Amino acid sequence: MYKIKKSDKVVVLAGKDKGKQGIVEYRVDTNHVIIEGINVAKKAVKPNPTAGITGGIVNKSMPIHISNIALFNATTGKADRVGFKNLDGKKVRIFKSNGEIVKV
Repeated sequence: MYKIKKSDKVVVLAGKDKGKQGIVEYRVDTNHVIIEGINVAKKAVKPNPTAGITGGIVNKSMPIHISNIALFNATTGKADRVGFKNLDGKKVRIFKSNGEIVKV
């Protein structure tokens, strides 16, 4: 079980977008995620008429390492660390600061 999953609200802890919040779109691999509107880079794209792609410069969300983000805790209004706990034989994610279960 991952500490950060798809559709989690996260806060960026380090980098050019430090302090910004966003929603995880998907996981690239075990250590990197794509967050909408965060870590956006400009990329030159060649035109491809057969695929219907116009050329030019486009904005692309780049992966960010999970060590540079933290889950957003709505009750405290801050970034929070995540832990795990077994409840009735199920493994659930909890916030470290107040012990509440993370709701997706």
